Amino acid sequence: MAWKMGPVLASGCTTIIKPAEQTPLTALRIGELALEAGIPEGVINVLPGFGETGRLLSQHKDVDKVAFTGSTEVGYKIMRDSHVHNLKRITLELGGKSANIICADADIDMAVQQNMLAVHLN
Repeated sequence: MAWKMGPVLASGCTTIIKPAEQTPLTALRIGELALEAGIPEGVINVLPGFGETGRLLSQHKDVDKVAFTGSTEVGYKIMRDSHVHNLKRITLELGGKSANIICADADIDMAVQQNMLAVHLN
């Protein structure tokens, strides 16, 4: 989430975060922390909900960009819905989980250990 929020905020824009319906609490807490840190209300907006919520955001004419990480199936829907009312920019990170290239001369045990740490660090 931070990888998507950071550039948005650095460019002076506001953001709406629609977390996965199974995991809204982290995003809600980040919204609270942003307010506690002094970020004005309305700059970071957290909008929990199900697929319909995401669909409405993707279609809304005042949403200029959609960035999504998740399944290919949902990515197709976002791509379709994002072009209904305006041709908005979209970024889709789909169907993978922490891809890595491990060279033949790598220390395999170390590579596995570091990758496991990186995947689960947050």
